[in-house]
Amino acid sequence: MAKFSPLMAVPIVVFASFVGLAVTGMYREDPDSLPSAREGQPAPPVVLSEFVGKELFDDADLRDGEVKLVNYWASWCAPCRVEHPNLEALSQEGLTIYGVNYKDQQDNAASFLEELGDPYTAIGRDEKGRMALDWGVYGVPETYVVDGNGKIILRFAGPITQRVIKNTLRPAIEKARGN
Repeated sequence: MAKFSPLMAVPIVVFASFVGLAVTGMYREDPDSLPSAREGQPAPPVVLSEFVGKELFDDADLRDGEVKLVNYWASWCAPCRVEHPNLEALSQEGLTIYGVNYKDQQDNAASFLEELGDPYTAIGRDEKGRMALDWGVYGVPETYVVDGNGKIILRFAGPITQRVIKNTLRPAIEKARGN
């Protein structure tokens, strides 16, 4: 009979650890969502360049007492094109949406809005992506629900679809209105 060596337990412990991590990851509330360190915190400073011909928004606009969305987008972003009609619909409902044009060329971004419509109450340009870094943006599109005090209630990475509006955005907007 072979003697038991502590080294024989190492593969079993390693395997059990991997299984534990996998199971933990599978049972997150939403396994597809990216974590956000900004939820529940004040929105970082708004530092944007002018989007020629459009109204610019600032920190005070995020703290005006009203719930709003902050949407990071770019003309070169295919999912931004997909979500755009849904942003238009939300805007037509009266929801304030601030746009952050991310690492884009002004002319391309203006053509995008001319072609698809402009759902934004105000827009600014984040040409180098510095504001996006402060907000924790992974990539575009990303949308934040911000309450009337400027606190981030929700960060959603990916295109806003009808399902996202129903299951994710509307509950977050109602929560923001309750704050």
